[in-house]
Amino acid sequence: MKLGLEGKVVVITGGSKGIGLACARAFAGEGARVSIASRSEANLEQARQNLANEGLEVITVRADFARMKDAETAVKQTEKLLGPTDVLVNSAGSARRFFWEKLDEEAWQQGMNAKYFPYIHAMDAVRPGMIERKRGSIVNIIGMGGKAAATMHLPGGAANAALMLVTAGWATALGKYGIRVNAINPGMTVTERLHEALRLDAENLGITEAEALKRYEQRIPLGRVAKAEEVAAVTLFLASEQASYVTGAVIPMDGGRLGAI
Repeated sequence: MKLGLEGKVVVITGGSKGIGLACARAFAGEGARVSIASRSEANLEQARQNLANEGLEVITVRADFARMKDAETAVKQTEKLLGPTDVLVNSAGSARRFFWEKLDEEAWQQGMNAKYFPYIHAMDAVRPGMIERKRGSIVNIIGMGGKAAATMHLPGGAANAALMLVTAGWATALGKYGIRVNAINPGMTVTERLHEALRLDAENLGITEAEALKRYEQRIPLGRVAKAEEVAAVTLFLASEQASYVTGAVIPMDGGRLGAI
């Protein structure tokens, strides 16, 4: 299948690790012009070097998307070097997990500042240019915590639920400008975040992390957790012209775990 992503300018927030890095690798492999953004200069440089070793070129932009000014600066720097943004992939931010007994004001605010506002600010930064050009694709990678309440992930889950609503709302508002907005709901995926979740589950249940992973996989119809590359593949499709009539979709990628319509 020809995705037609060659030469497209792609901004990936949270692109230095995990699913974001897998997306960077996939888009660059398709010939797109990729900018990866992260708060950590060290993580960005490591990601750039790793991709360069694979023969893939990306540019890096250090930014904290929890701050609107940083988001605007990151997009301006990218467009100065690569040209107007065609695709935004939101993969930045990870709300901390808390035992429900320890939830307080700081925990709730951390969830929104770590996950919700980085996505909102990134979309706000690219939206005016996309409207002017009457084209663009936005893909928000949002965890399943927004659909299934987990007592150890309530602040982050609340942010995810809000982002799903915003995804649908922007799709409705921006469709007349040729801008598509979609989301993916990955379940447990092999990243550093998975290890954090397993550690807390193991601590809560008094078992090992290996046992916690086995218990989780037994509840997944496909019998395993996802690979970051699998999420990246769906992201590529949604961003491409092959999905030109898909907008406002929230696609589950949990191996059938929820079984929801």
